[in-house]
Amino acid sequence: MTINIDQANQKAIDAFMEARPVVVGVAKAGDVIPGMHENLFLHAGPPVTWERMSGPVRGAMIGAMFLEGKARSVEEAESILKSGKIEFAPCHHHDSVGPMAGVISPSMLVYIVENTTNGYKAFSGLNEGRGKVLRMGAYSQEVLDRMQWLNEVLGPAVDRALKEMGGLDIRTLLAKALHMGDDGHNRLDAASLLYTNFLAPYIIKTSPDQAVAAEVVKFLGENALSILNPVMAGCKTMAQAGHGIEGSTIVTVMARNGTDWGIRVSGLGDQWFTAPAPKVKSLYFPGFGEEDACPDIGDSVITETAGIGGFAMATAPALVTFIGGTPRDAINTTLDMYEITFGEHKHFTIPFLDFRGTPTGVDIRKVVDTNMSPRVNTGVAHKDPGVGQVGAGVVSAPMKCFEDALVAFAEKYGI
Repeated sequence: MTINIDQANQKAIDAFMEARPVVVGVAKAGDVIPGMHENLFLHAGPPVTWERMSGPVRGAMIGAMFLEGKARSVEEAESILKSGKIEFAPCHHHDSVGPMAGVISPSMLVYIVENTTNGYKAFSGLNEGRGKVLRMGAYSQEVLDRMQWLNEVLGPAVDRALKEMGGLDIRTLLAKALHMGDDGHNRLDAASLLYTNFLAPYIIKTSPDQAVAAEVVKFLGENALSILNPVMAGCKTMAQAGHGIEGSTIVTVMARNGTDWGIRVSGLGDQWFTAPAPKVKSLYFPGFGEEDACPDIGDSVITETAGIGGFAMATAPALVTFIGGTPRDAINTTLDMYEITFGEHKHFTIPFLDFRGTPTGVDIRKVVDTNMSPRVNTGVAHKDPGVGQVGAGVVSAPMKCFEDALVAFAEKYGI
């Protein structure tokens, strides 16, 4: 087969950049996610069985069993989850993304984000904030109560507001937030405030109860990660736009679940290339250390896949106060990522680097040639179910994923 890899790669990253993700609403997962059914629970990362699931994913699965009314005790939940009655699938298999454990069950509300360029829709749950949360594997009554509130109060209020305002353009919001000190992944302070600012008048206008409106706006404004989930779904629509291009070596999915790290490549269809998930070099919360940490976890690395997050750390030097390192480390991370990407983003730019576009389009050839893998900033969950977040830091993707993908590419295209 005769291919022009550079032409294919240009086509892929052009599609990344031409994507225009818009948050259009909030709905029940079972009503909108393709292929979702009452006994299907989605999770972050590549496919994984109950036996191999990390602690945070198991914990979030237990919490989901409680929320769905399928179990009343941890023992009952684990028994059903082990039995095969519940089907497990990666979020990415169902046009979805989930931070950390990434568990989405049928009754949970999800954001609907549409790429208005091609009509493709992606989905992600509602963000709970930091700390002891379901996505970190916690399932206490406090966690479940918050999830219920998101489903019954915040979700409907945000859906009404989004419909009243005609949707919210994620690409434009991100471009602005990158110029305000965010990276689009672990630091979203500016983006979350912008999001709250845009939504607030419409939440107030459409709410039947002003006390409820105030409560929702307060929660969104105080949660520095309010926008993370819609951003992730937006990045999923961007990366998916560049998927399935014959001859392209651009990575269109990176994801991890605390057990495995996996990637998909544009020119290699839906095949996963996996390796064991590494531990994160982290700053830990008081009372926790490396021995408590789960290996790297979550679909939020879709942000780096799309050209932001760790790849845009030069826009967010203050992030190092949360993940460790120095402002110079943040800048150097971005500079290093130019070595393994195919292009530079025309919409996402870095003021400190004279408004150079963010490094975009991880190229498996360059990763292997330079022996340098993508660098990601991320939260760290406790290794055991039911505990929650214990820190945050930086991690490099395992080289094996990219090496195996390059071998498969050479075999497929006879190179």
